[in-house]
This record gives sequence, structure tokens and C-alpha cells, in this order.
Amino acid sequence: MTETTTAKPDEPRSGGIARIVSASLIGTTIEWYDFFLYGSAAALVFNTLFFPTSDPLVGTLIAFVTYAIGFLARPLGGVVFGHFGDKIGRKKLLVLSLLMMGGATFAMGLLPTYGTIGVGAPIMLTVLRLVQGFALGGEWGGAVLIVSEHGGAKHRGFWASWPQSGAPGGNLLATGVLALLAAVQSEQAFLSWGWRIPFLLSGVLVVIGLWIRVSVSESPVFLAARAKAEAEAAEGAKEKAPVIEVFRRSWREVLGAIGTRFGENVSYYILTSFVLVYVTTHLELPKSTALNAVLIGSAVHFFVIPLWGALSDRLGRRPVTLIGSVGMAVWAFAFFALLDTESFVVITLAVTAGLLLHGAMYGPQAAFISEMFDTKVRYSGASMGSQLASIVAGALAPIIAVELLRSYGSSTPISVYLCAAAVVTTVTVAVIKETLGRDLTVSAKESTPAPRRRESSMAGTDRV
Repeated sequence: MTETTTAKPDEPRSGGIARIVSASLIGTTIEWYDFFLYGSAAALVFNTLFFPTSDPLVGTLIAFVTYAIGFLARPLGGVVFGHFGDKIGRKKLLVLSLLMMGGATFAMGLLPTYGTIGVGAPIMLTVLRLVQGFALGGEWGGAVLIVSEHGGAKHRGFWASWPQSGAPGGNLLATGVLALLAAVQSEQAFLSWGWRIPFLLSGVLVVIGLWIRVSVSESPVFLAARAKAEAEAAEGAKEKAPVIEVFRRSWREVLGAIGTRFGENVSYYILTSFVLVYVTTHLELPKSTALNAVLIGSAVHFFVIPLWGALSDRLGRRPVTLIGSVGMAVWAFAFFALLDTESFVVITLAVTAGLLLHGAMYGPQAAFISEMFDTKVRYSGASMGSQLASIVAGALAPIIAVELLRSYGSSTPISVYLCAAAVVTTVTVAVIKETLGRDLTVSAKESTPAPRRRESSMAGTDRV
């Protein structure tokens, strides 16, 4: 017995796939805005406001440790949100994650600093960072799944990649607000109260996001799977917890998701977070130089991610991802050489080109990972794979990069580290199966082989 739906895969549902995509994109943009805002603030102001030390790099390193703590909470969020997302639906959990993330970020804008209350300030900041990480751990899986499961195989890579654009969209928004404040305020005013404005702005953004997100319908693929499970339960079948099923039956897919995300995660946080430290502390250039370079690069990144996703609908998830991972392994050495020119134009080119290559890994990723898992464990599997990668890759990337720079005073070890991360993804993607054309309404065992899926997708037909 297979899951069925009442509409064809590519047929518009609940006002059309564009409405579902818009709701997911806006929601993920707001959540990533909240999450990245902390990373930018950690690189620029938190080192002096919450973690003051005599050595600027040491203060920044401590600030990035609390930044990484948010990543540690993400797998826990992935487990909890994944479990309930596979049990009661994607939509309710997406609303909850947005409320938790926005509330924590707004509270950060109200915190007293170290100079006011001492050690209590960084402790409260760290607790709120944990809440952010927990919320984001459940956001990614739900956002990409509700899009993937509303549409069919033919254009899944394109549609599912739009929530991915929420990452550069949020980074663009966070960096843009900070860059604007840094431009119109004095250094003293920005450190005194100006930095709070972007955090308090999150409260307004969350209200907008909730208004849009609650209007979408639940995933039809999930509803069909839930109905099937309830029917089987009525006949006496016992249903195991999704997270247990994931590690019992889909552990290879979890490892595949981790490897697929590894190089992408490391490269993104070096290109967007560590670059702020490198340019301002190591090269001793103005904050605006780094912020504006990331701002321009993120704007380009936002639009190229769906293009890479669309290309993966034609070529396959693996070939497009490999373009990005192999390219990043090479670009790792050119990147810092271009930064060292200290030219704003060249620095912007370095960041933008790096994000173009990152987009090739990130664009197909939503569809790629969604297609690895069966419906009854898809939220749990996708969330666990992606969030475990965030610990071993994204969380440590800025810390490792700062420590390498502090220890060696050179960018070469950082380039080697970035290249090695890209190689991990290259090897992983080279050995796992292609998922293009996967019918999400049937189990992986019942799906047709990858070569046939490619043919059917390129021929413009979908299996129901």
C-alpha cells in the first residue's frame, strides 16, 4: 500500500505552490536574520560588550564560542521538532519555531551588558543563544519539507531551493541593518545603544512572518502518510518513534546528509562570519568594508541559489553539488589571497565568487536531502542529518578559523581547512545515490532507480 494524494504532484495546492514557497521563504529569512544577527554581532560588538579582554582576538574567540553553543542546541531541536513534525504535521512546528526564535532575539536586544551587571550578562546571552539554536534546529527541516511535499518531482529542486535563499536573505537583512547603523552612527553610539536596534526589530518581523505562515495548508504528502499510519494503528500495528526509525533504518542517509552539508556549512560561515574578523582584525580595515562586501555577496547569493536548484532538476542533485564542492576546494586558496589585497572591490569579488560556489552546494540540498528519506521519518531524518552537520561543521568553522589565524598569523592553514571540508562533501556526494525524480509518496525501496528518474524528470512526466 502506498500513500496517495488527491492532486497531481505539480498541481497548485492551497492557492498554488508559489504561496507555499513565499510563506516558507519569508519565515526562514526571518529566522536566519535572527540567527545570523548574533554571528555578525559576535564578530563586531559582543567581544567588547559581553566578553571584554585585553586581546581583541581572544574576546572574539570567546564570543564565537557562545555563537557555537547555538549550534549545539540545533540537533536537540531537530530531534524534538522532527519527532512532532512527523507525528502532528509540519505547519504547527514551523509556527512554534518562529515564535521561539523571534522571542529570544528580541530579548537579546533588552539585555544589560557586562559593564552593567558583570558575568550575568554573558550567561543570559548564552541561554538565549541556546533557545535560538533549538528553534532553528526544527525550522530548516519543516520549511524545506512543506515545499518539497507540496510539489512534484519535475521542479522540486527549484521550488525547494527558495527556502534555502532564506539563509542569504536573513544574512543580507542582518548585515544590511548593521551596516546602515554603523554608517549613520558614531562608534560610541553604536556600542552604547545602536546595536540593540536590529535585535528589537525582530519582534516586528516575527509578527509579519506569523501572519503569512499560518495561512498555508499542511503538506498533502504528510496528511496521506498520517492517514495511512492511523489506519494501520487501528488494525493493531505499533508505530515507533520517528527518531528511532531513522537511526534503525536510515542511518546511511543521515550520514549522507551530514557529508553533503559538511563543506557547504564550513564554507558559508567562513565566507560570511569569519571574513568579518579577518578583514577588521587581521587586515585592520573599517567594519564597513567587510559588512558591505558580505552585503553585496549575499544579494547575489540570494538569487543564484534557486538557479542552481533549477539546474539540479535537469542535471541531477549530485552533479550540481559537485560543481560547488570541487570549486570551493580550489577557491579556498584564492579567497584569502584576494582579501589580502585590501581592495574593497577585490574583497567583494572574493566573497561573491565564494558564495556563488556555495550556492551550487546549497541550492539542490533541500530537495536532495528531502528525497533521501521516507515520509514517516522525513522531518526527523532531514533535521538530524542537517543539524548534526551544523555541529561538526558550521559551529566549529569560525572558532577553528580564528584559532588558526591567532596561532599561525597566516591564512594558509585556514585555506587548507576549507579545502579539506569541501573534499569531504565531494567524496560523500560522489558515492551516494542520485535522488532526482524521487516520488515522495512511496518508500525509497518502491521508488524507481536514479537513471530512470532522471529520464522521466527530463521528459517532463511525474509518477504519482
